Amino acid sequence: MNIVIPDDYQDAVRTLDCFSKLDGHQVTVYHDTVTDVDQLAERFKDAEALLLIRERTAIGEALLAKLPKLKVIAQTGRGMPHIDLAACTRHGVLVTSGVGSSTATAELTWGLILAITRHIPQEVASMKAGHWQSSLGVGLHGRTLGIFGYGRIGTVVAGYGRAFGMKIIVWGREGSLARAAADGYEAASSQQAFFEQCDVVSLHIKMIKETRGIVKAADLAAMKPTAFLINTSRADLIESGALVTALKAGRPGWAAVDVYEQEPVVDHPLLHLDNVICTPHIGYVEKDSYELYFGTAMDHLLAYIAGKPEDVANPEVLAER
Repeated sequence: MNIVIPDDYQDAVRTLDCFSKLDGHQVTVYHDTVTDVDQLAERFKDAEALLLIRERTAIGEALLAKLPKLKVIAQTGRGMPHIDLAACTRHGVLVTSGVGSSTATAELTWGLILAITRHIPQEVASMKAGHWQSSLGVGLHGRTLGIFGYGRIGTVVAGYGRAFGMKIIVWGREGSLARAAADGYEAASSQQAFFEQCDVVSLHIKMIKETRGIVKAADLAAMKPTAFLINTSRADLIESGALVTALKAGRPGWAAVDVYEQEPVVDHPLLHLDNVICTPHIGYVEKDSYELYFGTAMDHLLAYIAGKPEDVANPEVLAER
């Protein structure tokens, strides 16, 4: 089968242990991201299968119309907001969904919390410039960690916070609040109270239509000037432009961000603020996660080739066949 893998920024896929699963198949790997439909169509014109790295390349009607040879898309990770499933079904393209990992993003989240509260990047840069101790950090023990969205990742981050001796407060939808209560965590009385009370707020909300812009400018303005906001979930959870405005106004005082409205980022207003740490969406980018994500997606491709497709997101295609 002719398989195309786009967006492999680190040229990492061929180094994975699971890559041998595709032995005997023609595999083409691209290491950059393009968004122009005609460019993508040229790259994918001979593809019978696409193996997508998370949400880096969008698959819509205009592109699918130019790919008559495409039969199957294997997605890494569970989320598929970048794939028009209805269009895939109309074009007879089967889509398989992947698995998720909670620990990788949770670990990066905690790394960012420590980095921003202790000013680690700034202190490293200062020392390399010949200086010695330039700021006072903030300790975490006894302070309040707010978890907005108590799902798989939020649960792990909350557990890390408890280990650091932090008080945990949770906000989210009914399911989040019920799970948090069962685990012994306190729920905020309202969204405004949540942002007012927390010393560190970490976002772990699933990005769907209903949660777009769920964090408002007023929520950020309610935060303490000593507070920290961490976003390793999705940029569009925050009202457009609100975070930059809030950080310039000093509420919250600092932020650490791993996600952006458009990726890859060439330039972004957050990169020009001294009270922000920015990382290039590396929450899931570590070897164990890649082995899990890609190994599962490759298994799905092999199952499809064997005539026994698994974890199909649009089973209507099977019915039509």
